[in-house]
Amino acid sequence: MTLTIPFDNTYARLPGTLFTRQAPTPVPAPRLLAWNDALADQLGITGTPDAAVLAGNTISEGADPLAQAYAGHQFGGFSPSLGDGRAVLLGEVIDQTGQRRDIQLKGSGRTPWSRGGDGRAWMGPVLREYVVSEAMHAMGIPTTRALAATATGEDILRETPLPGAVLTRVAASHLRVGHFEYFAARGDTDSLQALFNYAVDRHDPGATDPLSFLKGVIARQARLVAQWMGVGFIHGVMNTDNTSISGETIDYGPCAFMDGYNPSTVFSSIDRNGRYAYDNQAKILPWNMAQLASALLALMPDPEAAIPPFTEAVHAMPDLIEAERLRTFAAKIGIASPRAGDTALIDDLLALMAAGRSDFTNTFRALPSNDAKDHVADRDAFLDWADRWHARLESEPDAAALMARTNPAVIPRNHRIEQMITAAVAGDMAPFQTLMTALATPYQYPVDQSLTRPPSQDEVVTATFCGT
Repeated sequence: MTLTIPFDNTYARLPGTLFTRQAPTPVPAPRLLAWNDALADQLGITGTPDAAVLAGNTISEGADPLAQAYAGHQFGGFSPSLGDGRAVLLGEVIDQTGQRRDIQLKGSGRTPWSRGGDGRAWMGPVLREYVVSEAMHAMGIPTTRALAATATGEDILRETPLPGAVLTRVAASHLRVGHFEYFAARGDTDSLQALFNYAVDRHDPGATDPLSFLKGVIARQARLVAQWMGVGFIHGVMNTDNTSISGETIDYGPCAFMDGYNPSTVFSSIDRNGRYAYDNQAKILPWNMAQLASALLALMPDPEAAIPPFTEAVHAMPDLIEAERLRTFAAKIGIASPRAGDTALIDDLLALMAAGRSDFTNTFRALPSNDAKDHVADRDAFLDWADRWHARLESEPDAAALMARTNPAVIPRNHRIEQMITAAVAGDMAPFQTLMTALATPYQYPVDQSLTRPPSQDEVVTATFCGT
């Protein structure tokens, strides 16, 4: 049965300054690696998965492929012309809930924004994004989704030749802070206005002006970063071109989950100064929102007069993030209705964990049991903390159930992902399937209990890479 995608495109009808029409570059031998049946059903996609469509060799009826234009601040420096350098937006569908969703091919070849790159992706980052994005979704964290991974049958050159692949990615949209920066930097207020109107219609229909739109994006991003930190996630490249307007996690490059807790943890091989370290993520997002605010000022009748309220909105973000962090971490220790004093209780536990590099995931998961003390180096200090904690829980009757649905038992650990990639490159997709099965229900202990084990000393992953 022919693969049928019910496209209903709107972005392609916007002014041509916002994109370039761009077909994917065909590949020699497309072969399906993974297909997300459940997501396909949600999107109203029917028929048999077709590797030729999912690799970009065949364009489905109704698709209108294009590469989006955007800019971005990368590690603090402004790049005025980035855009989709290795991705093509095939089009949009309306899912079973009535939500509009993008379908994009990532790794689909060169575009006008490739800047000398090959426009391709190798299999490792494609499978990493597939696994991690689906794990994030299962944990209830807003994220882009993975519909398919397709091998291309060709090698691409990084440090060495590596097998190529294409990710079929689904998103509430691919609009980024960098989209707004692109047109603001050019003084193209007509295109900026068209983009703004589109973004409001799609993501903030209640927004009445650029300021209220900005506040909506800020609220979504504040919640998102607190959720990341609640599961020990480190994005790795929180540039403004990787910061979504929809509040979804997007662009899983050198991302990773912490094993031993250290708030200064960095995995990304390109983050040499720790700009996007675990604990800095909550500080960087307000900076990113300031760049969005600056771009939106151009749409105000009197930009100079608009600076104070825009500045106030951005300056309010750290308090929003802290409030979301309190809710997130309070739930992790069984507190459904947090109070101001709970911040000290949370921070004291984290300090104990940091002192002994306690495993982030397993320590929180063990809190309801008597095993928790075994995860902390200073057991006496932990027992003193636990006395305070138990006293606080006397007014929280559902604490154990709350912790069980808040603290995952299994996460996509870095060493398991690396092992999965190595196996997949050799033609063995079994470790991928094992991970996907376990991560589909992350709050339950997996059949393979070894998936909950931290890495041994020789399994520790010290750096992750973008793959470009």
